Amino acid sequence: MNYLLMGLTAVFLASCSSAGMSHEASNAPLAEEVRRATQRYQEVTAATAAGYALFLGCVSSPQGGAMGIHYVNGDLVGDGKLDAARPEALMYEPRNGKLELVGVEYIVLAAAWDAANKTPPTLMGQLFHHSPSPNRYGIPAYYALHVWAWRHNPHGTFVDWNPKVSCDGYPTEGAPRSASDTRR
Repeated sequence: MNYLLMGLTAVFLASCSSAGMSHEASNAPLAEEVRRATQRYQEVTAATAAGYALFLGCVSSPQGGAMGIHYVNGDLVGDGKLDAARPEALMYEPRNGKLELVGVEYIVLAAAWDAANKTPPTLMGQLFHHSPSPNRYGIPAYYALHVWAWRHNPHGTFVDWNPKVSCDGYPTEGAPRSASDTRR
């Protein structure tokens, strides 16, 4: 009887863990592609040399968590295309006086996308979410997808806010702490 109970317990635990792994595994291809494509941007100087520039300040949520500091390539945002190897934004966390790459954001302006497509964008099976205008960033309506490829997000690889990311290390003297901060 004990062997039967132990066997059933093992089968149950294996099915639970494999279900969790399959969910993570379904997320893995895009996260792996992001890591391959952005390895060279671990240092923010490489990002700026490639055409990425600071956009606003450090983006945090009053409910907890943050996105970090966005470095955005305006040419990629405006091209109306999505390419897993070329994210429109790189997200960095200020930590110990340095910027640490934590993830990326794919962004496409809604007007450009909707003019050529009947459905919202997806990338490697991941659906983008729509942000209308006006929005906290003061930009036209857009579609976005976050990928936490360099910092684990306990809420999911593609969730906007990451409770493991903080803006605490961001200098506040004369700089906005978040996109909703009016100090410029």
